[in-house]
Amino acid sequence: MKYHTEYLWFNTSARREVVNITADVEKAVRKSGCNDGMVLVSAMHITAGVYVNDAESGLIEDIQDWAERIAPEGPAYRHHRTGEDNGHAHLKNLLIGHEVVLPITEGKLDLGPWQQVYYAEFDGQRRKRVIIKVMGE
Repeated sequence: MKYHTEYLWFNTSARREVVNITADVEKAVRKSGCNDGMVLVSAMHITAGVYVNDAESGLIEDIQDWAERIAPEGPAYRHHRTGEDNGHAHLKNLLIGHEVVLPITEGKLDLGPWQQVYYAEFDGQRRKRVIIKVMGE
């Protein structure tokens, strides 16, 4: 069994931002030398997420709008009593999820025809990271 770990670092210019990281995940898979296995992609912060979906700008905006409707920025969340103002970001993390596990087949990331991997930032403008952990033979 082979293992390979890489980290992606982000410091987004906006508080909320979506970044396509598919090429970074593919690069890590290639570097790993794994022919068959899985790759875990996980946001290492509780106010960000990782998800897989279509690379269509309207859909990306729809996903952001959907998350904002369910967990809007601004209300007096109990979490804000601690002095924070990012309660909405923690809830969006729960909606989107913080990780995905993807298959590796014949040395390549094995995604469907429209699938892309995204890092979703909900409380940005500060340094955060994502772990890419490749495991396989």
